[in-house]
Amino acid sequence: MAGTGKSTISRTVARELADKGKLAASFFFSRGRGDISHAGMFFTTIATQLAEHVPELEPLISKAIDDHSDIHKQMLREQWQLLIYEPLENAPTQSKQIVVVIDALDECEGKDDMKLILQLLSQAKNLQTIQLRVFVTSRPEIPILLGFGRMPGETHQDFVLHDIPPSTINHDISVFFQQKLSVVKAERGLSTPWPDEPTIQFLVERAAGLFIYAATTYRFIQDSADPKEQLSLILSGEYTSSASPTGNLDKMYTTLLQYSVTGGRGSGEHKALLKRFQQVVGSIVIIFDVLTTENLANLLCLPSLEVKTALDSLRSVLNIPKDESQPVRIFHPSFRDFLLDKQRCSDRGFWINEKERHIDLFRHCLELMSKRLQQNICDIREPGVWITEISKDMIQSVITADLRYACRYWVYHLQQGNSVEEDSRILRFLMQHLLHWLEVLSLIGEVSEGVLMIASLEKIRKVGSDFCFLKSL
Repeated sequence: MAGTGKSTISRTVARELADKGKLAASFFFSRGRGDISHAGMFFTTIATQLAEHVPELEPLISKAIDDHSDIHKQMLREQWQLLIYEPLENAPTQSKQIVVVIDALDECEGKDDMKLILQLLSQAKNLQTIQLRVFVTSRPEIPILLGFGRMPGETHQDFVLHDIPPSTINHDISVFFQQKLSVVKAERGLSTPWPDEPTIQFLVERAAGLFIYAATTYRFIQDSADPKEQLSLILSGEYTSSASPTGNLDKMYTTLLQYSVTGGRGSGEHKALLKRFQQVVGSIVIIFDVLTTENLANLLCLPSLEVKTALDSLRSVLNIPKDESQPVRIFHPSFRDFLLDKQRCSDRGFWINEKERHIDLFRHCLELMSKRLQQNICDIREPGVWITEISKDMIQSVITADLRYACRYWVYHLQQGNSVEEDSRILRFLMQHLLHWLEVLSLIGEVSEGVLMIASLEKIRKVGSDFCFLKSL
């Protein structure tokens, strides 16, 4: 399945399957959100849910884990075979059908992993006892299309949202605009008719079948002191019927950003406002996990108020919870795609240079760790104490989310930034804080990830004997 609205559909399907007792497991990929942005924990998560929801599989999956205690470190193919396929193949139940829901497979960050997941899941057609059905949603990315293209035709059935008649989609978008804007009108006591029917139809034409256009337009209008002015601003933008399927969406994002970030400010402020936008929103767009406003401010070495100010005007594209203990997220990946694409983001002040942002975050991670890391960071008085005996609350109070993020992802930001000018920073940090960093990774249960990061570091930094000491780890 491909197209806009896939997440809503997959969640609806998951609820219906759960109500019927057929949902055995689900996994919702989301780029930039830690463990659900990549395939590392995909099959282990699915296996855990299968063991919980299908009694016949629990002893078989438990035995596989007992026999292969390092299964979480093995490759995806081995995890699929040992944790899922073999238990399903050896299950005693006859003629039982279960369903696994996978949402937004295109949000998985590894292109090869996308194809491999589809290839492995297609083997389910050979199962004789428990019949496994998989419901997958995705945008039509090339790795996804290639993955399905290599399957026999009878293995899968496709349903493409873009194949729905345009009249049906336009009707639904029209109903959405009518209902949502009527609520705004009632809440603000606006005179009728507002908006009139021609305006609704004009908005529907501009949406060009994209619900995200309609949803973002509504949030932009609703989150303002003057909804009429906001709607007029949207309507004043140039309408295009170009071949680009995102042409009007891109123009709407540009209009929204120009109004929300720099609109109404003097020309002298523009440069500072755009720099803050690049720092704050640019970081949210590319980070590997979500952070609260305060944690993001700490990571970027900015005052919390400055970060909040940069975000407050962008509530139509960013999900900023009222509860400040909750993380900030973008509403839809199309906003990220727009900002990272120089061709789509026509206003260069808002275009995010991905490599520059990654290197900037890499440097901020090193700076934060260099300030905060120290020997015995949790002040453990008794030598030889087990990590399991240390209070999680104490660990979290000392190793805050921003420090945890820096320790987990600084190497990956370096990889994505692909800069050759960071060797001195890396060596200085490792010589001063290598053991302190490994101690934190141990406390948060990420030592194995640290070993992988060190291996990655040796591959990407070609600085000769200076890194030889790492090989002794």
